[in-house]
Amino acid sequence: MKIYVDFDDCLCETAKAFTKIAARFFQKDVPYEEMHSFNLQESFGLTDDEYQKLMAEGHTDEVLLSYDETPGASRVLNEFIDEGHEVFVITGRPAVAYGASRKWLDEHGLDRAQLYCLNKYGRDFFLKDSEFSLELEDYYKMKFDYAIEDSPLAFKYFDHMPDLKVMVFDRPWNKNAEFPNGNYTRTPDWDKIRQLIRKE
Repeated sequence: MKIYVDFDDCLCETAKAFTKIAARFFQKDVPYEEMHSFNLQESFGLTDDEYQKLMAEGHTDEVLLSYDETPGASRVLNEFIDEGHEVFVITGRPAVAYGASRKWLDEHGLDRAQLYCLNKYGRDFFLKDSEFSLELEDYYKMKFDYAIEDSPLAFKYFDHMPDLKVMVFDRPWNKNAEFPNGNYTRTPDWDKIRQLIRKE
């Protein structure tokens, strides 16, 4: 079994960290529960310049390494790996964040999970022909049995896998998302994800 796992807000509490950065840098006091858009510029009401500063700060090595683990993530994924399943962390983080992201996984006991930076959102230059960066044409050659994802903007990247079971990690910005088909299931936590996959 091959499992796709998004990094931010599935493995770690990125959005909660960004609320603190926005408050500290721009005095934007937006509670996590009121982040109704995946677009952080929209959620925090930032100018283009402020948004760039927010993203730069949030992707420094120090900040990336400080993100709290989403409860149960490493425990459940290591159970799957112990059983012989493959775990692929596919993140939309820029390729320059790979080193800190890899270190975060290793420090949280996920050293056996594979990590790839996928140019999901066209945010910046991605390294060509590296071992860890993927352009969409590379990604579309990959196949998975399950996916854990929080962003409605990423759902379209599953269209080439009609049998894929998608676990949508329940977050404020996907509360009203329409799921493309019956293969999508809203999940509140990692224990529920574990339960659902074990039932299959």
